[in-house]
Amino acid sequence: MTSDHQLVDALPYIDMGFEEPGVREAVLEMVSEETRRYKATKNYLDNLSQLNLKDFETDLMRTELERLHNRQPMDMLSMKRYELPGPPAGKMTDLSAWNESVANSMAQLQHQSIRIDNLELMQRLGSEGWKQYNETLTQMQSNAQKDLQELRKHIQEVNWFRKSSQMAAGDKIKHLESEWVSLVAKNYEIERQCLHLELEISEMERKLNVNHNNESNVETNEEESDQKDE
Repeated sequence: MTSDHQLVDALPYIDMGFEEPGVREAVLEMVSEETRRYKATKNYLDNLSQLNLKDFETDLMRTELERLHNRQPMDMLSMKRYELPGPPAGKMTDLSAWNESVANSMAQLQHQSIRIDNLELMQRLGSEGWKQYNETLTQMQSNAQKDLQELRKHIQEVNWFRKSSQMAAGDKIKHLESEWVSLVAKNYEIERQCLHLELEISEMERKLNVNHNNESNVETNEEESDQKDE
């Protein structure tokens, strides 16, 4: 037997008698006894490391949680990047201010041009990309279904093997139990016959002793009679 062998003495496929009177009560009593031996304490989790709830928080989450804790309103969507402001009123004659405004307008124009290009590419290639994405998802689903079927098949094979092995073991146990009952009955019968023979022997010995005593008495009486005749 290998060191990693686990002996399982429960045979649920062949165990019987659970519905018999008193069995349920006996099981509940065993459970109660086990729970009485286990005394839970308030610090029974002290050997475990403390749970750090902040391990999965990001900076954005911390900022948002802090805002909610302080009951502050959510920031409105900033549209500043889409604005095209001119120079301030005090810099209407400032050339550098106008250059900054023009540069900002050119940047916004370029940004909008890129967005238009992206939309055109999406309109032309987006549907095909989504088709490929959906095909990939369908293939992933098919693979997952195959894995699930294989797993269920494996589980079914394990259950079938457990049942067949337990049924075979159950037949062997029943045969051995029947053989044991037969041997016990034979031993009982042999013991009964031995006691009967011992009683017969004792009775025969008693009778032999009685006969021997009677013979001895007869011989004694004959000797006494012979002596009287002389």
